[in-house]
Amino acid sequence: MARAPVKETLSIAGPAGNLEALLETPSDFKGDRVALLCHPHPQYQGTMLNKVVHTLARAMTDMGIAALRFNFRGVGASEGNYADGIGEIADVEAVAMSMAKRWPKAELWLAGFSFGAIVSARAAANLQPAQLVSIAPAVNLPGRRVEGSLAVPWLVIQGDADELVPVAAVRDWVATLDPQPELVVLPGVDHFFHGQLVTLRETLLQKLSPLANQSV
Repeated sequence: MARAPVKETLSIAGPAGNLEALLETPSDFKGDRVALLCHPHPQYQGTMLNKVVHTLARAMTDMGIAALRFNFRGVGASEGNYADGIGEIADVEAVAMSMAKRWPKAELWLAGFSFGAIVSARAAANLQPAQLVSIAPAVNLPGRRVEGSLAVPWLVIQGDADELVPVAAVRDWVATLDPQPELVVLPGVDHFFHGQLVTLRETLLQKLSPLANQSV
């Protein structure tokens, strides 16, 4: 049985103050990949301890990838105040810079859930991650859609019973992107993946393990 990942609490300098973070490093980590994971909306109790974000972290460490969860500005012990999704992009960039200093040769993966999926996708335009993962991206929030081209490998996972982000809205949004992400629609799954976290984890492993096994 694989050993549990090593957990480390961090305080990372961000543009609006220090950001609270939790780094989980697999016992066999080779320093080759690190995933930054973004949580749901700060104004609706979204934090890095969200169960979907936790499931993302578990999937990443299962694949030998270091997983870095962090609280956006104004959440938990992170300093600053909510910045309408714009300042939060700068938070992602600051965390990515911190991890690049720690592991200069590591490949960057970005992932997020709901609001965090949109923030991480918008940050990807500058960061150009080796892999982007968007879970139930909140494309129906005003002014939050990611538009245009984003030439990075991109996986979108969406439940077809999502009560907050309609699956039709996600399908329509994906169709506007060039190149188009890979879209996986999970039947009977709601926005928060109630009772379906194992399905989410298995889907992530199935889709991403071949990429995680490639040499950097």
